[in-house]
Amino acid sequence: QARVVESGGGLVQAGGSLRLSCVASDIFSIGFSGWYRQAPGKQRELVASITNTDSTEYGDFVKGRFTISRDHDKNTVYLQMNDLEPADTAVYYCAADRSVLRLGLHEYEYWGQGTQVTVSS
Repeated sequence: QARVVESGGGLVQAGGSLRLSCVASDIFSIGFSGWYRQAPGKQRELVASITNTDSTEYGDFVKGRFTISRDHDKNTVYLQMNDLEPADTAVYYCAADRSVLRLGLHEYEYWGQGTQVTVSS
């Protein structure tokens, strides 16, 4: 069964770092992928996305603190988060698709179960 699985969330103090990983099952190769987050009472928003040619896009709030990358051989996408702030507290979701086209929030084929990131002040 095709799926994606996130890992790497946790509790960190403000100013700290976390690295999230998103591994896709071998059944499909990731084309376009994105990290999204959703805080309680808020809508899910784009954190970062990456194409199959490693072109990236970031949410305005990232301000150079996060980096999305991928390992094509491992079919894995990463999100390195530095200088974390309490406002970054949310459940972070990985979304992936076979498509190499840029996709919107509701267009992905696969979503992970989410990983909690909590940043304390």
